[in-house]
Amino acid sequence: MDQKRIYGVGEKKPHPDVRADLLVKTNGETVERHAGDLLYLAFPCLDETGVVRSAFSTRRGGVSSGIFSTMNFSFTRGDDPRNVSENFRRIAAAAGFEPDSFTAGQQTHTDHILTVREKDRGNGVTKPQAYHDIDGLVTDVSGITLVTVHADCPPVYLVDPVRRAAGLVHAGWRGTAAGIAPKAVQLMGAQYGCRPEHIIALVGPGICRDCYEVAGACAEAFLGLFSPGERERVLTSPHRDSDGIPHWQLDLAEANRLLLLRAGLQASHIHVSGVCTHCNAAYLFSHRKTGERRGLNAAFLSLLP
Repeated sequence: MDQKRIYGVGEKKPHPDVRADLLVKTNGETVERHAGDLLYLAFPCLDETGVVRSAFSTRRGGVSSGIFSTMNFSFTRGDDPRNVSENFRRIAAAAGFEPDSFTAGQQTHTDHILTVREKDRGNGVTKPQAYHDIDGLVTDVSGITLVTVHADCPPVYLVDPVRRAAGLVHAGWRGTAAGIAPKAVQLMGAQYGCRPEHIIALVGPGICRDCYEVAGACAEAFLGLFSPGERERVLTSPHRDSDGIPHWQLDLAEANRLLLLRAGLQASHIHVSGVCTHCNAAYLFSHRKTGERRGLNAAFLSLLP
């Protein structure tokens, strides 16, 4: 495996010719774990709850080839399904998930959340996809592994160690603006009796503010969502293009952090991975970097027995 470093948000990158070891952690919230050539990311704040197993894939250690090289987790982008299934098998073996436990919905940038039950085990991975327009998953069933897929949009992991419940959402700009993360918190309360102050949250790898320039409907959605003081932390560095249209740098991680605070989570319980998919496109699939010709990273979250 090439020995290049994964950079955290805000870290200065050296000259391209400078070689560095793979990063052990970024801002203390993300660590790298290896199983042979397979590399995945893990999050101490979730591990320390003692009730879940979690992971976020990288592109290293799978069997896919070409634009999907090598650890692609999408069955719908043209990769050989046998390769995708083998990638799931490999991450299961590396990170300790049950091979038949992976459960996913079809994501379409909505704020729709599925309550996952035992009957849903394997949906969308080892069984046919039965749930469409689903971008969030919550469960209290031990052993089921929630799965969401990503290529710049960050995942938000939610864990309640008191009620032993978990949630995982795909928080792109549309989902974030629609409040998918706080809606998952509310659903965990309604379904499992979770209290927001008990929930531990982690905003996983996604495109960083410096790499994410937005305009039009996207910018307008966030300008209307936050107070002036909050807005300055979410949308920064406005400038106008040749047509006079304002462009902004959008911080999706900060937007989700602020929305989780509104939902009642304690500030000390909200963590941010600090890993940018666009800055690390050699290791993580990034839509902004390569467009549609790519695979998908995956986030995994499973309640321990």
